[in-house]
Amino acid sequence: MIKLHRSQRILALIIAFAIALTSTAIFSPRGWAQTPPKMPTKTELRGIWLTNIDSDVIFSRKNINDAVNRLEKLNFNTIYPTVWQGGYTIHPSAVAKRVFGQLNDPAPALKGRDVLKEIITEAHKKGIAVIPWFEFGFMAPAKSELARLHPDWLAKRRDGSTIWKEGIEDRVWLSPFHPEVQKFIQDLVVELVANYDLDGIQFDDHFGLPSEFGYEPLTVLMYQKDIKKPPSSDSRETFWVRWRADRINQFMGKLFTAIKARKQKCIVALSPNPFNFALPASLQDWFTWERRGYIEEIVLQVYRSDIKRFNAELEREEVKLAKPHIPTAIGILTGLKNNPVPLKQIQEQVQEVRKRNFAGVSFFFYESLSNWAKETPEERNTAFRTFFPTKIQRPSV
Repeated sequence: MIKLHRSQRILALIIAFAIALTSTAIFSPRGWAQTPPKMPTKTELRGIWLTNIDSDVIFSRKNINDAVNRLEKLNFNTIYPTVWQGGYTIHPSAVAKRVFGQLNDPAPALKGRDVLKEIITEAHKKGIAVIPWFEFGFMAPAKSELARLHPDWLAKRRDGSTIWKEGIEDRVWLSPFHPEVQKFIQDLVVELVANYDLDGIQFDDHFGLPSEFGYEPLTVLMYQKDIKKPPSSDSRETFWVRWRADRINQFMGKLFTAIKARKQKCIVALSPNPFNFALPASLQDWFTWERRGYIEEIVLQVYRSDIKRFNAELEREEVKLAKPHIPTAIGILTGLKNNPVPLKQIQEQVQEVRKRNFAGVSFFFYESLSNWAKETPEERNTAFRTFFPTKIQRPSV
């Protein structure tokens, strides 16, 4: 037997990992059949997420107008507004009304308004793209009308429990393997694409399922029919993870086809967690989605305060493989209500992203561009103006 030195063994492992990753592309139906397009040299994605949590931006028409005007002056070119959050749509939805009886979020400030239409109208006047963000994915509040009216749709752990803690909030997950759940999600998305002059739609890390779930009777029955034995009691057992991830992959392919059939120019975007966490923890095999052409833009969430950890995520092999294939940008945390992020950290991270020629950045989220920080709002605004001193087009897909 040939003995390898330690450095040779490490190199062999790296090569094996790269081969394992690229094999998906070789054998996938869409795969790497075409030469990957070269990234434009005079474009940059400059995005911002708008949400209705810890933010007042969508709760009045004036707030929306002020926000869009501000973003235009700061030379942003993409807005990702939440449209599916907290068990409700932010926009009027006949699908939501039919399935769980609520046309849209019942907050008094949203009554009688179409917030998404307002955002699109104002943003397009300024030449800013709007890509609605399907924030909650398969997740829902435990006490929502959706969960109460459709208990058979809920994903379960092996012990039959359904509650998922997100901070202090009780959540549940819709089973992405249930045909009726898939129909509901697809109908909700296609309705959105059909009814609005949007530029795309973005899914995120909630478009999957925590790996401890998937033991509901229907899913177990499907697995037994396929594999001829029950699923492993270990929720992270490799084959059990792979089987569930593959079923979500299949649904993502169907959803992509349905979106494109309704509006060919609608960008299908994704803002996932890093892959080494996304697949084993959330059954989200986004690398396969990227290889098969099911997503056309990635904004990778890299919410790390330590610059070494931040850079390590930018250097992962699957990220390097995605970059020349589709526009691949980096999501940067600008702060949370109880967790301010200093300007120095944001500046350093933007610099590292640009150094590696990514497609751009998107900041999470609008309210923390200037609020909750140690710096004054004017100091923050000045800094963001230095990030984006002139206007520029977002990358084309």
